Amino acid sequence: MKLQSLFDLYRAELHDLYDSERQIIKALPKMIERASAPELVKALKDHLEQTQLHANRLEDVFDMHSEKASPDTCEGMAGIIKEGNDLLKVDAVNVVRDAALISAAQRIEHYEIAVYGCVRTYAEQLGFDRAARILQQTLGEEEEMDRTLTSIAQSRVNVDAAKTAG
Repeated sequence: MKLQSLFDLYRAELHDLYDSERQIIKALPKMIERASAPELVKALKDHLEQTQLHANRLEDVFDMHSEKASPDTCEGMAGIIKEGNDLLKVDAVNVVRDAALISAAQRIEHYEIAVYGCVRTYAEQLGFDRAARILQQTLGEEEEMDRTLTSIAQSRVNVDAAKTAG
């Protein structure tokens, strides 16, 4: 792939995001299955629904540019998800596993926040105001999920996990 313009980079990043969302849609059910804290299970389930919406929104953005949404493999997200899956295979006390799940989920969110923020800015720079608004909406939802995960960790999961230290 050649990147000869900001538009080329914008499109490449959109494809990257689309694959990221698709990978997350596949990964979240495993995370939900292994979570034990009810508030974490609910947050992950809600985010699965939201992630499906995010993928649909990206398809809408592609349509705005008369382009087909096709996922270019996002190696960064694949690596983050692999690390999370590796954590799920470890024998762990439920509450410690929940803390690990939150860590894995926040890594996913932080990656998405970074890329959505860049792509939204590219859209603004390129004059794609409608696309920028859509991307900003998703960015806001990713930031909200990150705050939700932090709240769950600080108010319960990490507190309970700390008690397992002895």
